Amino acid sequence: MSSRVNDSVRIEVPKTAEGRRLDAFLAAELGSRSRAQRLISGGVVTVDGRQRAKRHLVVAGEAVEVGELPQTAPAAASHPVAGFTVVYADPALMVVDKPAGVVVHPGRGNATGTLVQALAGLAAGGEDPSRPGIVHRLDRNTSGLLVVARTETAHRRLREQLARRQMRREYLALVEGRPTARSGTIDAPIGRDRRLRTLMSLDTDHPREARTHFVVERTLAAHTLLRIRLETGRTHQIRVHLAGIGHPVCGDPDYGQAGTLGLDRQFLHAARLAFAHPLTGVQLDLRSELPEELQGALARAQPTAEPSGG
Repeated sequence: MSSRVNDSVRIEVPKTAEGRRLDAFLAAELGSRSRAQRLISGGVVTVDGRQRAKRHLVVAGEAVEVGELPQTAPAAASHPVAGFTVVYADPALMVVDKPAGVVVHPGRGNATGTLVQALAGLAAGGEDPSRPGIVHRLDRNTSGLLVVARTETAHRRLREQLARRQMRREYLALVEGRPTARSGTIDAPIGRDRRLRTLMSLDTDHPREARTHFVVERTLAAHTLLRIRLETGRTHQIRVHLAGIGHPVCGDPDYGQAGTLGLDRQFLHAARLAFAHPLTGVQLDLRSELPEELQGALARAQPTAEPSGG
């Protein structure tokens, strides 16, 4: 027996249906098991006022109320789903290639369109429910590789690797000018800037240790392509450290000069991620090519007449 209440349908479970799975019971009423499962997953189905899993076994006399899923087209137009590419996946973890312009998790000014929301149902683990599965982050306008846990155990073990500095994270950065050495380490504490609280700085009241290693990958007339390895992972670390030695990342609107070489973002890309699988111990080593807009900027930078030697 069913009846309509406002915009929802109320169905009383008859004795003949007792013991059936909720999704199977609704499929018989709605004519489609896939639709029934979508409604249950969408949280618009209740049994005696409570949401139940699709495997719930219904009992005679229970009241199953079925609402309508919200219309998604207008929301999609206002808040597009974050794009990403999966480069590796198994039941324990995923490694995704994040494009520039995508924020990793919701925060002030970024309530929707984040990577976390795009990964809903695919990631898990961690104490913060707003950041399920997130092991480390990339800035909004930094592209490249990011590992995401899919279980609590995987998340804990990946975070342990990160804390022990056993996870290798390499970036490609095009910087202004040319460092005096072909390789080096920047060891300088970072914290919130004393005057501009939205930025990080070497001039801070609350310094935290930060170390960045670099090697010259390619020399150009007025720029240098560096391969960067993070030892620590402070907010904006690479950008602050490189600006601090007088070689800001090209196109960086916060710590350098926006628009360099036609860029509308900083030239910073997480190109390599290597770590031990948190369950099997097998070494994973993933790579990501420079995206087209960075390849274009690199092509516009004039090469030096001298060989780089590396």
